Amino acid sequence: MSFSSPFPPNLLPDEGSPEWMNKADNAWQLIAATLVGLQSVPGLMILYGGAVKKKWAVNSAFMVLYAFAMVLVCWVCWGYRMSFGDELVPVWGKGDIALTHKYLLEQAFLGMFPNATIVFFQFVFAAITLILIAGAVLGRMSFYAWMLFVPLWLTFSYTFSAFTIWSTKGWLSKMGIIDFAGGYVIHLSSGVAGYTTAYWVGPRLTKDRENFPPNNIIMMLAGAGLLWMGWTGFNGGSPYVASTDASLAVLNTHVCAATSLLIWLILDIIFFKKPSAVGAVQGMITGLVCITPGAGVVQGYSAIIMGVCAGSIPWFTMMVVNKRVKLLQKVDDTMAMLHTHAVAGILGGILTGLFAEPHLCKLFYGSLNKYMGLFHGLRVGTSESIRWGVRQMGIQAIGILFVLVVNVVMTSLVCLFVRLLVPLRMTDDELEVGDEAVHGEVAYAISGQGEKVEIPMYSSYYNDIETPSKYGVNSVE
Repeated sequence: MSFSSPFPPNLLPDEGSPEWMNKADNAWQLIAATLVGLQSVPGLMILYGGAVKKKWAVNSAFMVLYAFAMVLVCWVCWGYRMSFGDELVPVWGKGDIALTHKYLLEQAFLGMFPNATIVFFQFVFAAITLILIAGAVLGRMSFYAWMLFVPLWLTFSYTFSAFTIWSTKGWLSKMGIIDFAGGYVIHLSSGVAGYTTAYWVGPRLTKDRENFPPNNIIMMLAGAGLLWMGWTGFNGGSPYVASTDASLAVLNTHVCAATSLLIWLILDIIFFKKPSAVGAVQGMITGLVCITPGAGVVQGYSAIIMGVCAGSIPWFTMMVVNKRVKLLQKVDDTMAMLHTHAVAGILGGILTGLFAEPHLCKLFYGSLNKYMGLFHGLRVGTSESIRWGVRQMGIQAIGILFVLVVNVVMTSLVCLFVRLLVPLRMTDDELEVGDEAVHGEVAYAISGQGEKVEIPMYSSYYNDIETPSKYGVNSVE
């Protein structure tokens, strides 16, 4: 069979498939976005729901679901254009809607697919950033305060970092910062913002801080598995093209995560004499965070080195430094976001500046000399190459400082504003009871053979005592 066109009929351009669009790239980008979305819903939803004390399972999971929905509405109404649109000031874009078909069907500013695709792809990144912040304040932040915090923080903090680092018009982007998939914009931001929010919200009840066991480790592990596999889209989708660099990014991501998990596990066994599933999840997360800023621009052996660092340095800050520094103990960081995301994000940014390969950077950025890791510059040995390597390290450091300052300042301002309207922290009565007091719902209705334990003011399953059932079998909270 012969065709008058060099392309088969299904590849011929038409109104729904213009000449500038690559169907394969568009398909992969939508799949990658969906994988990242699944990291949040249901990934982090069930990870948080399983990792907290039983009385907070519903609240923790619901914070994720709410943030996912709220961010999407804000994103298409103004957030996307503030992050990737025309410049308003050097660190911020002009707010505008991304809802008209004329705009959504035009070619995106990067990639061979329409704006609709990149709006959705970037939405899931924005959403998971807010959801990660929630990890620092689980078990005590008022849900009403959270409802206000999400749109405000997205508007006045996330958009600053996204525009400055990821938009082609941002000043750090023009300078040449390397943040392949969000080590700065997402993980460093969420770690710093989460810790700052935890400071303003205040701590959990003392007894909860001292005894806060996961209510379902199997469910937590299931959420962690979704988080890990979803990172295929997180880093693999960041080149905006189904390319060899996307493949390298995916492989490096999983190699670094696996290495970090194993290092964390080994350290737990050496110092605590037990292999901890919860610890392994922490190590997995730090590895994923660390590789994110450099996933597609470093060699495979560099990914292993980054995994070793990600599994050991955040472990040390969490298990040793945090317990010895009284200032750190004053802030109640429920899911240790400072260590798993801020420390690991800083580590990833610095190591990316050391290990970045110019050839791989060219595949991603399209420029050969502008991006060069310090180790490559030293290996080449010329004064120019060393200068480029030192310059890259300087830019990476400036980026870290910028994200730190923006998130501490803007998150504090958002928290202070929200506090004027509603309390940031739940009441002590609500903190004693948990989900049923806050939402009128409980996670596990099978507790106590379905019989509720009566306590003052609330009918709750959560009494933290053994309650006899009518069948003579104890139910333990």
